[in-house]
Amino acid sequence: MFRKIDEKTYASPQIGIAEVAYAKALGIGLIVNNRPEGEADDQTPGADIESAAREAGIDYIAIPVSHAGFSMPQVEAMQQALAKAGDTPVLAYCRSGTRSTLLWALAQARSGANPDEIAAKAAGAGYDIGPIRATVDMLASHAG
Repeated sequence: MFRKIDEKTYASPQIGIAEVAYAKALGIGLIVNNRPEGEADDQTPGADIESAAREAGIDYIAIPVSHAGFSMPQVEAMQQALAKAGDTPVLAYCRSGTRSTLLWALAQARSGANPDEIAAKAAGAGYDIGPIRATVDMLASHAG
């Protein structure tokens, strides 16, 4: 269910309480919820995931991304969350994992990562950054 994007980052479709235990077993130290509350009737509320994560000793942050797209504050929040996690593995989730992966890609680009490497890592996990590739290129060129 969790797709490994790079050495410390996983993306996933919507998780439930049971997946928090799986995340703990993988050594995940931070769960990032990229799904807006109430997006679908069948989604587990973020507060429930946060509670289960904290009980398991896993940090939790919500950086909701709607289908309207990404904003720089969201990119900066993801970049900060990933930096704060350090070498601790991170799980980001949304409805399908796509928004989480795209936000990861934008944060990586803003940190100066190579756009081709970002695209390759995302593709290796089954995600296409094509819709945001121009933005990834622009952020990477202005990083640092």
